[in-house]
Amino acid sequence: MYKWPKHLLRLAQLLVLCTLAVTMLGAGGDASSTRFSRIGHNMICVCSCGQVLLECNHVGCPDSSRMIGELTDQMAGPNGGGADSLILNWFVAKYGATVLAAPIRGGFDLVAWFIPLTLFVAATLGTAFLVRHWAARRSLQPASLADFTPPVSDSTRDRIRRETEY
Repeated sequence: MYKWPKHLLRLAQLLVLCTLAVTMLGAGGDASSTRFSRIGHNMICVCSCGQVLLECNHVGCPDSSRMIGELTDQMAGPNGGGADSLILNWFVAKYGATVLAAPIRGGFDLVAWFIPLTLFVAATLGTAFLVRHWAARRSLQPASLADFTPPVSDSTRDRIRRETEY
């Protein structure tokens, strides 16, 4: 039976403890305030500050307080405002897709999620192929001119000795 090193066991224990701590952080609290925070953090303030709606600290922002009020109204609507996606879609219909902090997963918006990953993987594979190609091409050539010594005849050696003697 394999015995795990102590430092790996401690690392695994620390990982489990951190995972439990992070998951328990959101365990308490009011469900509606958690939902309000989750939806509010999925939107960007439209005042062109580029900040998340609930964290907009733009001095004298004309839009954030109005948008937060609209979010509260949407959540207080009939049936609790419906699903989160319905509320986000209401904001998209009113302000445009730029109100979303991240594109909604589905339909054509999937492209916004997969294209960066696809380009990264393609660039990595292309670089690996190029480096491998260069390494194969380099191995076919002599390493340097010092490694390449053409054959020298005996008469040439004798002439070199005569010319280099004192």
